[in-house]
Amino acid sequence: MMKKYQIEAGQGFDGLQLSELSSSSLAADEVRVHVRAVSLNFRDLLVAWGKYPGIRSGAFVPCSDGAGEVVEVGSAVREFSVGDRVMASFFPNWFSGPPSRAKIEGALGAERDGMLAQEVVLPGKSWVRVPHHLSYEEAATIPCVGTTAWNALFGGLRTTEPKQVLLLGTGGVSVMGLQLAQAAGWKTFITSSSDDKLKKARSHGAHKTINYAKYPDWEEQVKESAGEGVDLVLEVGGAKTLPKSMASTRMGGEIVIIGGVTGFAREGISPGRLLFDAMCVRGVFVGSRDMLQEVCAFIEEKQIHPVVHKTFAFEEAPDAYRYVQSGQHFGKVVIKVSG
Repeated sequence: MMKKYQIEAGQGFDGLQLSELSSSSLAADEVRVHVRAVSLNFRDLLVAWGKYPGIRSGAFVPCSDGAGEVVEVGSAVREFSVGDRVMASFFPNWFSGPPSRAKIEGALGAERDGMLAQEVVLPGKSWVRVPHHLSYEEAATIPCVGTTAWNALFGGLRTTEPKQVLLLGTGGVSVMGLQLAQAAGWKTFITSSSDDKLKKARSHGAHKTINYAKYPDWEEQVKESAGEGVDLVLEVGGAKTLPKSMASTRMGGEIVIIGGVTGFAREGISPGRLLFDAMCVRGVFVGSRDMLQEVCAFIEEKQIHPVVHKTFAFEEAPDAYRYVQSGQHFGKVVIKVSG
């Protein structure tokens, strides 16, 4: 028997129900993992509220990100053995190459059962090894934000590496992006409405921090420090911040859309600005298993430790959701499933 949380889209955090069920059978190509830790993304809140596209009907296991220990492998699996430490790929069917509709089908924690359970079974090709130096709690933060930040920073069609990178806010993707960009030797700019969070960002290598509550026209602060503008923006704000991100970017620079905390619909975005400043705007929808493997290799090479702000017990999962909603976190909020 094992325990797992289930929810129906639109029920909110109070709709999380903990139940006990028998273990499912294992197919020849599958791997059974004893989950040790799960991390939350803003996307998990949207799923609970019923505001995320493609959510399956009925009750399902939420959360895309988790790490654990292999306890059983199917007869056809060669990549893993019992005892291996692994994490699940956000898109279990997107292994490599560019995205397609078929590859992104079955995203964990929305279109199919996710990771907020004591035990998860997925095809062997959907798992990736945990970097040796990381705890399960740290590893659980990587599949969504790590892959997304890696894709944003190192993917795309650019011909030169960015030297100056702007990160909006201090949520999971932005803090992971800060750590990766800093390890790559790039100059980093980051915004927040909290001086305390900006102080933490500086302790993780941020070169320039800007409090957007004190400086509503924060794009001017960026331009003052970045000369003609930054090379790359990791844009998580959406409609209200995109014009400011455009104003912060140099001619020929790139803005990567990776979220929309303030929403997506907005009038007044100037195509002319994109044209005459030769800017590139690219959407990033997490990434493939290969990208997850690449960021894990980089994290291991550079000995990066993802930032875990707060950890909750398995039975406290609804409280963990509420804490993410509060916006108090710097980095990631984790649910410890088991010891």
